[in-house]
Amino acid sequence: MGVQAGHPGVGRVLVVIPTYNEADNVRRIVARVRAAAPAVDVLVADDNSPDGTGGIADAISGVDPQVHVLHRPGKDGLGAAYLAGFGWARERGYDAVVEMDADGSHAPEDLPALLDAARDADVVIGSRWTRGARVLNWPWRRLLLSRVGNLYARVALGMPVSDATGGYRVYRSVALDAIDLGSVRSQGYAFQVELSRLAHRAGVRIVEVPITFAEREHGDSKMSPLIVAEALWRVTRWGVRDRRAAVRGRPDALARWP
Repeated sequence: MGVQAGHPGVGRVLVVIPTYNEADNVRRIVARVRAAAPAVDVLVADDNSPDGTGGIADAISGVDPQVHVLHRPGKDGLGAAYLAGFGWARERGYDAVVEMDADGSHAPEDLPALLDAARDADVVIGSRWTRGARVLNWPWRRLLLSRVGNLYARVALGMPVSDATGGYRVYRSVALDAIDLGSVRSQGYAFQVELSRLAHRAGVRIVEVPITFAEREHGDSKMSPLIVAEALWRVTRWGVRDRRAAVRGRPDALARWP
């Protein structure tokens, strides 16, 4: 199961990297993770990529016992891949799970800072929109979409999180235990917002750490208008529902506003 010592003050850590057609990136990203944080384990969760990503991951795993591969039957979305990874980690007793994209937009070199922050937090978000962060090579339309989308989520859901859509995160096991993962149905941007919302409502401690975020250099982006539309619809629905629940005085955690 890899190096038992894990990260000091955090414990055993698993980095979950979902993949679909990332043959050009998977070797590079796993190597960077292993170099940046040698004590963590890596799980490549591959959705039966037709370009052979899963086979490449198997080859890496064959020579590195700290790299594991979860073969999923088909493309089922980012959220489902992460949920499968969370389950895999919890079954094997990991103390923390990291979400990281395969395309290199999340710099593995930032991982030690995120794990250091997890010593005193339950959820750590690698934020693009907090002081000290940098976003590289994004067109202005993507910048505007992310800025406006995160502002809307923050206001609509009453969350003190500047980058609710960010996908570079650390979840301590206590946070995963506090969140009703079985209720999560979102994908893409909406998945990250939903987990932010559930973590906030559960009362776990969330902190944000500035990261350097860069546009992918290889392969195709999975972003689509459908993913954006799903996020907008779900955030609006959650916001309306939470406000109505608060007005009606429901005592459950999800009814509290903000």
